[in-house]
Amino acid sequence: MTKSTLVKDYMTRAVITVTPDTPNEEVIQLMKKTGHDGFPVKTNDGVIGMITAFDLLLKKWAEHVEDIMSTDVVVADESMSLNDAARVMFRMGISRMPVINEDGALVGIITNTDIVRSHIERSTPMKVRYFKKTLEDLYDIKTKLVHQMVPIERLRPTQNRVYADELQGRTYELTRGLAEPTIVVKTGNRYILVDGHHRTVASRKLGYDEIDSYVITLDQDIKLGMEKTADKEGIFTFEDIEVIDDAQHPLIAITGPLRKDDKVIKK
Repeated sequence: MTKSTLVKDYMTRAVITVTPDTPNEEVIQLMKKTGHDGFPVKTNDGVIGMITAFDLLLKKWAEHVEDIMSTDVVVADESMSLNDAARVMFRMGISRMPVINEDGALVGIITNTDIVRSHIERSTPMKVRYFKKTLEDLYDIKTKLVHQMVPIERLRPTQNRVYADELQGRTYELTRGLAEPTIVVKTGNRYILVDGHHRTVASRKLGYDEIDSYVITLDQDIKLGMEKTADKEGIFTFEDIEVIDDAQHPLIAITGPLRKDDKVIKK
C-alpha cells in the first residue's frame, strides 16, 4: 500500500480510437454512444492527434478528423507516477492523456475520472491504518493487515440500515470500475464488516460473489463491541438491513440542484 501508484494502475486499457479519415459526424455519434468527449487519433505509426468536443464546437467545421484534430498532444508513459500525471494535466489544462509504452505504442488512456477514482481508493488505507491502531490500543492485541477478496456471504454486517440514494451512487461507481475496498475485521473464523455496507449491498444486488477488502486479522478471538451491538439489533445477514428511501444519506444531503425549478434538498 506504500508503493507509488503508477499511471498503468488506473489507466483505461481498452481505448477507443479514430483515424484521420474518420468523418466528424461519426465522431459525434461515437461521443453520444460512449459518453466520452475525446478520442486519440491513431494510424499504424501510432498516435498522431486528439479529437475532442472542444475541437468540434470551437473550430471551423470540417468533414474529417484530420482537418480539425489537435496535433499538439501530451502523452504519458505507463510507468509515470499518477501524481505526476495529475500535475501535468492540471498545468496543461487537459482532461485526458493517451498512454504509451517504451516502444511508443498506445497502451491506454488516463483521464480526470481515473485520477478522482484513484484519490477515493487511496484514501481508504489511511482510514484502515487508523482503525488498526485503534483496535490494537483498545484490546492490547497484535493485528495483521492484508488486502484480499472476501466472499460477500461470509461477511457479518454491523449496520442496520442503508440509504437508497447512496446505494444508487455506489451501484453507479461499481459499474464504472470504482472498487474502493471495504474494511473487514477477521476475529476467530468470523469476518466482521466494519466499513462499506452500501458498497457491499450494492455488490450483492449486482450479483458479485466477492468484494475487495482490507482485512485486519486479530491474533485472538475477540467479540467486538460492534458485533455485540449488531446482536442486540438482530443484524446477522444482509437480509436484516433496512433500505431507507424516505431520507437522504448525509453525503447526499449536503448537495443540491442549482436549477431553481428542481427540488431543493440543501438546507
